[in-house]
Amino acid sequence: MKVGIVGGGWAGMAAAVAACEAGHEVTLFEASRTLGGRARALEAALPDGTPITIDNGQHILIGAYTEALCVMRLVGLDPDTTLLRRPLALPFPDGSGLQTPGYAASWPAPLDAMGAIATARGWSWSERLSLIRASLGWQWAGFQCASDLSVAQLCANMAPRVLHELIEPLCVSALNTAATQASAQVFLRVLKDALFGIRGGSHLLLPRTNLSALFPNAAAPWIAQHGGRVNMGQRVRRLQWQAPHWMLDGQAFDRVIWASSASNATLALVECAHTAPDSIASQLHAWSTQTAALHFESIATIYAWAPQARLPHPMLALHARAGAPAQFVFDRGQLGDPKGLLAFVVSASNGSRDELQTSVLAQAAMQLAPLGLGDLQPVQTVVEKHATFACTPGLLRPAQSIAPGLLAAGDYVDGPYPATLEGAVRSGWAAGFLP
Repeated sequence: MKVGIVGGGWAGMAAAVAACEAGHEVTLFEASRTLGGRARALEAALPDGTPITIDNGQHILIGAYTEALCVMRLVGLDPDTTLLRRPLALPFPDGSGLQTPGYAASWPAPLDAMGAIATARGWSWSERLSLIRASLGWQWAGFQCASDLSVAQLCANMAPRVLHELIEPLCVSALNTAATQASAQVFLRVLKDALFGIRGGSHLLLPRTNLSALFPNAAAPWIAQHGGRVNMGQRVRRLQWQAPHWMLDGQAFDRVIWASSASNATLALVECAHTAPDSIASQLHAWSTQTAALHFESIATIYAWAPQARLPHPMLALHARAGAPAQFVFDRGQLGDPKGLLAFVVSASNGSRDELQTSVLAQAAMQLAPLGLGDLQPVQTVVEKHATFACTPGLLRPAQSIAPGLLAAGDYVDGPYPATLEGAVRSGWAAGFLP
């Protein structure tokens, strides 16, 4: 079949790779000059004028993200080189928090995670046991719970310190939604794969390169080698149904996979419905109505620099509270970028870019002071206002199939994962292989 794909983010590129693997003739359209969508590279400069490449958001993967790792290998990448694999650890600047001891790092799941829990610094035995009991209870229940349950309700009987230092940071990083509002069922699915799945599933995989190079840039030449085309800087302005084909700006395709943002997809489909037959138009309207009902959360990444800045670990957890919004900080100097470059992440962020930058730099001065980093200078603050959908209890996500021959791909499409790189890749891969 001739397959047209709109959008060169992680979902769109995964769909293109899958469609090529299935033997189809693929043409992909990307409006910008950079591949990756909401996980892409940006050009910036240090305060001294040194040009650098940063990302529009600080993403990480985990060992349980099997499909993302598989498709990376398929296009010729080596995840062992492009990703820094670390045992599960969420240490704070003072050394407290969850860290997997070296002797437990290679244990099979869930013993590696249990080792981290049992040796968490600063936790009492009663606090550790509250998490172990809860984890075993989730496993006993098959990682299922009521669909209307929030993460905070799921963990209501857990020790407050464990809730604050582990569950809340994990929830906001995985679902980009506060624990009081996040879906417990989706959270349990992530925990099941990470903590009780494959060996190394709980490991953190930190990118050693920019996010465009991590997969999309390598996928483009692979697609070309397999007979496909990736058209950069080419925005699709019109989708039409002209039986028996879908038309993208007048080009006929047997199948179209719409892999841009949810809002962009909704606008395109509503416009297409104006001229489509009633049977097609009703399906387009139904899908668009459900997609338009999704709510979205922002993620802010504040890049800062000091010549001698170096963290004791490539990634540290931070105490997030009012006026101190960042949950994590990454030492990009340990991940292939210039020494001294730090990236602070504010999931489910609120406020203006300037307010966030000011608050985070003040938070850094206070919480990282024991590390003797010196004064950090701002480099760039990136706010993705529609970074992820709000993963709330009982949420109904739009289906992959929109109408005959028209599919959607993206991390917001119905599936087991929240808005993650793995969710995007799984959605794209499934769309590319659907008959």
